[in-house]
Amino acid sequence: MFFKYHQIYRKIKKFDTIVIARHVGPDPDALGSSLGLKTSIQATFPKKKVYAVGVGVAKFKYLGCVDKFDESMYENSLLIVLDTPDIKRVDGVDISKFKYKIKIDHHPFIDKFGDIEVVDSTASSASQLVMELIFKTPLKMNAEVAKKLYIGLIADTERFLYKYTTPKTFRLVAKLIEKTNIDITELYPQFYNRSITEIRFYAYLMANIIVTDNGLGYLKIDENVLKEYGVDAATAGNMINNFNNIDEIIVWAFFSIDKVNDNVRGSIRSRGPIINEIAAKFGGGGHALASGCKLESFDQADELIKALDEECKVYQEKNR
Repeated sequence: MFFKYHQIYRKIKKFDTIVIARHVGPDPDALGSSLGLKTSIQATFPKKKVYAVGVGVAKFKYLGCVDKFDESMYENSLLIVLDTPDIKRVDGVDISKFKYKIKIDHHPFIDKFGDIEVVDSTASSASQLVMELIFKTPLKMNAEVAKKLYIGLIADTERFLYKYTTPKTFRLVAKLIEKTNIDITELYPQFYNRSITEIRFYAYLMANIIVTDNGLGYLKIDENVLKEYGVDAATAGNMINNFNNIDEIIVWAFFSIDKVNDNVRGSIRSRGPIINEIAAKFGGGGHALASGCKLESFDQADELIKALDEECKVYQEKNR
């Protein structure tokens, strides 16, 4: 990995224009890692043109603003794709038009599309991999970079709760804090604070989640509910980790109608059964215990719910 990181650094040093992309429907790790890497490159090479592109998310604007993509950015430029395992989920760019491509990702491998690829499915987050890249090369780490990467990492680990949190994760975070002296307690409120509207929507989710005998919890959220609570299709997915500690549930999934993109957005989590293989059958994917998908309709969501419930049944029988 050390050799690949230095290969990446040499390419960053070589190109005057660098575009950083990530997956569609970005979460804080996708945004934190891409904006953190952009800030680091700019601090190291002030004369370079560096863009972090893709559709922004107003909810995570505290991480920074994304750049509007322009066709001129394709010309003789380097593309770095973060937190994205497959070509179809790269947001906002045609990767074939770039002169050179780099992929840095922590999901299980799906597609090869980089001239250099760093894929480590044991890493907690893309933000962790960017931390490692910076610490192993002359790229600069400052407080602004550190804050973005720290938020990305705690989002994907739920403050170090999940199994992908390793000794390496803690070593990198310790080094991050020691080097930049950031106050992590100041970062949590902007990530965890919620409006009263979102809290009321959370109460709706808690009150209406359906739980099967096999331990699947699920909810289909239509347009009327989203309008009633004044939230968007992504809001339920952003809250899904809050359902991790319910005794009767081992897998839980939320499906929200997304009128803007004309699909149904699905978020799935698990405390045991492997779910990414099931999600992949419906055009989605992700980690073994945390996956997502974009579906055509609630009818297709019903098929996925049935498959998840069956997986819960098999898992319960094996571990009874």
